[in-house]
This record gives sequence, structure tokens and C-alpha cells, in this order.
Amino acid sequence: MLTRADTDTIVAAATPPGRGGIGIVRISGPATCAIGEAIVGRMPPPRYASSADFRDVKGQAIDSGLALYFPAPRSFTGEDVLELHGHGGPVVMDLLVARAIELGARMARPGEFTERAFLNDKIDLAQAEAIADLIGAGSAEAARAALGSLAGEFSREVAALAQRIMELRVFIEAAIDFPDEDAEFLESAEVRVRLADIEARFESIGQAARQGRALSEGLSVVIAGRPNAGKSSLLNALAGHPAAIVTEFPGTTRDVLREKIVIDGLPLHVIDTAGLRESSEAIEEEGIRRARAEMRRADLVLYVVDASIGAAAGELESLRQDPPVLTVWNKIDLAAPPAAAGVAISALTGAGLPALRERLKAAAGYRSGDAGAYSARRRHLDALERARRLLESAKARLAERAAFELVAEDLRLAQRALGEITGEVTSDDLLGSIFSSFCIGK
Repeated sequence: MLTRADTDTIVAAATPPGRGGIGIVRISGPATCAIGEAIVGRMPPPRYASSADFRDVKGQAIDSGLALYFPAPRSFTGEDVLELHGHGGPVVMDLLVARAIELGARMARPGEFTERAFLNDKIDLAQAEAIADLIGAGSAEAARAALGSLAGEFSREVAALAQRIMELRVFIEAAIDFPDEDAEFLESAEVRVRLADIEARFESIGQAARQGRALSEGLSVVIAGRPNAGKSSLLNALAGHPAAIVTEFPGTTRDVLREKIVIDGLPLHVIDTAGLRESSEAIEEEGIRRARAEMRRADLVLYVVDASIGAAAGELESLRQDPPVLTVWNKIDLAAPPAAAGVAISALTGAGLPALRERLKAAAGYRSGDAGAYSARRRHLDALERARRLLESAKARLAERAAFELVAEDLRLAQRALGEITGEVTSDDLLGSIFSSFCIGK
């Protein structure tokens, strides 16, 4: 794991592999200037794009293009950074990277440039993750949310919430020295106002973070049910094209079929599965096993029932509710659905599909057109939830007139949980997991 004392100079192509008009090689670290002078002949003026020839060890031209130099600490990584903008071909990029390595650099690990930016206090951890989310955004809404988090909007809200908790903690710790005034302190308007403000901030940030997590990670939806219930037809109706083969014969779908669908900016990872029934046929049995495995991993299961036949006795009652299950009564063009919970549709005619899409968005906590989203991940929501529960514990202890030391400790732990979001509190394992998911060169 990289530390602030790391003295390596790193290099990598910052553009994706393949052919293109421009390819960029990025170099960062203490030997950047020496490497740049050897390749370019001279270091360009800081923050100006200068035309240059890029040369190998024999002085022969590798390519010609633009060189941009960003001296420390005013660079993305906080170190000396040089970018070589050449022609975007794999051979040219490989030759430039190899030349930098020959001069003392090493190949960067995935996400190492961003990791150095974090460790050198150029960005916090939530902003670092927003970079990856912006690169991988699957919709305009997701890109806007990631850009806001990259600009520090999410981090500032979290920091403001942590500051309010710290102020309440200081206020309570000050009261520890005056045990005779407990009753007056507990009934003071200031405590109630501070608690109400913190709770309101939790609600606001939580809603924006849930919206952002839905945009960045999407919702994993598994379509399940008995054979010929219309599962593949439902997938095709949601996708808007024939993604799955549909026949009148049961058991047509033998394996899982994955399709990415976007509904009003919300990405859905929809998985069609084999029909659930008892089978002695080896291939179909394996498909059913995989279907049940996907159901256990889903965020939401759409359990499709043929409304013209109805559910078998105990069929719906036997379904696990973790993850949540939404019953979809299909084929209402053939028969009216029973008066039961769920949503009624016809995958053939499209009836009921708008209502189903709204239920899918609600399951993800997503609101169309909501501009107040932050690019967020599951770990952010987990940290927010832990902090919120600790606040509730502190509030309950106050109501029970418990020792102020216990209240203050709950608040300290809540503040610490919020620090995990921005990286004030972190571990090498967490950093390794986050940055290993980045592309090399970023």
C-alpha cells in the first residue's frame, strides 16, 4: 500500500487501449522532471501545452505531440506530473511508457494516481470514488451526481453533519462536570434544537445518498416464476427489444440472461431465469439451481404469475422475503388478476408496465428528476446508517437520564462513522479495495 513517504515515480497510459486521435501517457513522482527532460529534451513551462518531439534512448523520435507539466503541489496527485499527448495508437503508447520505465519510473497500479491525490490531501475518499463513478456513469443523471460529489458537495454535507454532532458532544461533555444540573440540562431547549437539526440533516443526506447509490450502482432485479408465466416476455417488454427467446414451450430459458435497462435515468440490471419447477433433466435442473442463486443475490425479485392460471397453493407464501419480492400478475389481457398484493401487467400489450416501472424506481429509492443526488456507494449508506443508529442511542440515553459519558461516547462513535465516508478514518484494506477497482492510468 502506498504511503505518503513513497518515493516511486509512476507511469501509465491515461487513455483506453486502442486506436484514437490522441493518446495520453501520465507520469507522476519525484523523478518526473528528469524523465521529462530525457524524453522531451526540456521541461515545458508549467501548465502550458507545448509542442514537442518524444525521443528514445538513441535520440530518435518515438512520436510528436504536446507536453504539459504540472509542478507539485499544484497538480492532480500533489506531485510533479507530466502528461505526454501523442497519437493514440497502442504501439506509440507502449513505447512512451517503456521509455519512462527505462528512465526509472514503474508501471502504476490501478487507481494509483487517484490514490496519491487522496493521500496527498488533494481530494478526500468520497471525491476519489466519485471519479470512478463519473467514468463509469451509465446515464446523464448519474454523471451529474458524480460530478457534484467530485466537486465536494457530498463531502461538505457529511462534514457539516459531523461538525454538528461534535458540537453536541462538546456541549454534553461540558455538562459532565456539573452533575447537579442534569435535569436542567436534559430539559434545555438547546439540546432539543441541536438533536432536531442533526436528525433533519441525517434525513436529507440519507435521501440524497440513496438516490445517488441507485444512480451509480443501479438495482439488481431478478425475474423468477414458474415456466410459461411470461418471464422472458416481461424482460423483452422492459428492455424494449427481443432480448430473450420466447416460445410456447416450457423450459425454453435454461440459463440466466442479463440485460441492462435504464428507466428515467435509473440503471437496472435485470436477470431472466429458468422457470422454477421440479425437473429431472440435468440441464434444466442446473438452470433452476442458478435461478435460485440469483434470487438470493438480487436487490429485488419480480415473481411472475400467469393471471389466467393463478398461483399454486402455497406458492407465493413459500417465497423468501429477503431480498424483497414483488408479485407480478402477468397476462391480464387473458384474465383479470386476483385482488391481491403486487402489480398487474400484460407483457404482450404493455398494460400495467408504467406502474411496474414506478414500483421499480420506488424499490431503489429513486425519484425522477431529483437534482439533489450525490454519487454514493453502499459503504457510504452503511456508514450513514451506523452513525444514525448511534445518534438514536445517544438520544435514548438522554431520555433515560443515563450517564453523560455514555451519551458522549455514542456521539464520538457516530462522528467516527461519518469520518469513514471521507477517509478521515480508514484502513489499508479499504483503500486497497476501493482503488483496485479503478482503471490503470487514473
